[in-house]
Amino acid sequence: MTTVKDIIQHPGEIEKIDGEKLYVNILSKSACSSCHAKGACSVSDMENKIVEVWKDTDEDYQVGQEVTVFMKKSLGPKAVYFGYLYPFIIVLVSLIVLISLTDHEGISALISLALLAPYYLVLYKLKDKMSKTFEFKIRK
Repeated sequence: MTTVKDIIQHPGEIEKIDGEKLYVNILSKSACSSCHAKGACSVSDMENKIVEVWKDTDEDYQVGQEVTVFMKKSLGPKAVYFGYLYPFIIVLVSLIVLISLTDHEGISALISLALLAPYYLVLYKLKDKMSKTFEFKIRK
């Protein structure tokens, strides 16, 4: 049984419908965007994002309709690993190994950063599999 504590949810608006796939526009806010002093510190971050959601029911949705998009909270750490932790480990380990082998810090740093390209290329190639893992659901 999934409780409200077990999900991350965002209000959104259906922007486009393509067969069984809905494209929902959500407003992503940082924690400080609701602060009363956000105008003074310029740290606040609000951004519109489009997420793809598969219809899992026979309900009729319309463009412009307000909906709630949600995902299991347990998938959050997994997303952080793929987006931040694994690339950081690749850069750090390769930088340490290359500096010890070549003794050229600049070249080692460039190669370490260049190693991120194959990592993100593999992630891009696996995007269909990843989209099944990180699947959004929808409710009115």
